[in-house]
Amino acid sequence: KAGVALGLSEFEANQLALHTFAGAGQLALQSQQDVATLRNQVTSKGGTTEQGILSLASHDVEKIILAAAKAAVDRSVSLGNDLGKN
Repeated sequence: KAGVALGLSEFEANQLALHTFAGAGQLALQSQQDVATLRNQVTSKGGTTEQGILSLASHDVEKIILAAAKAAVDRSVSLGNDLGKN
């Protein structure tokens, strides 16, 4: 949605997102370095990645992701408990 809002076609935005995440994941899986180190290696001072990271931090995205993960875990536990009652 962000890519389309910024002027890309839906196809281009989808491909950009998929390849960006696939490439980052593949790099992390193949590397012996931790993800924070890899991120620092590709983040240029004042560059686009840095600006994106700063924007995410200013909107407390880490807290939002943690809340989503906790909600999923809580639901998983609840579903597991429900299965044990049958």
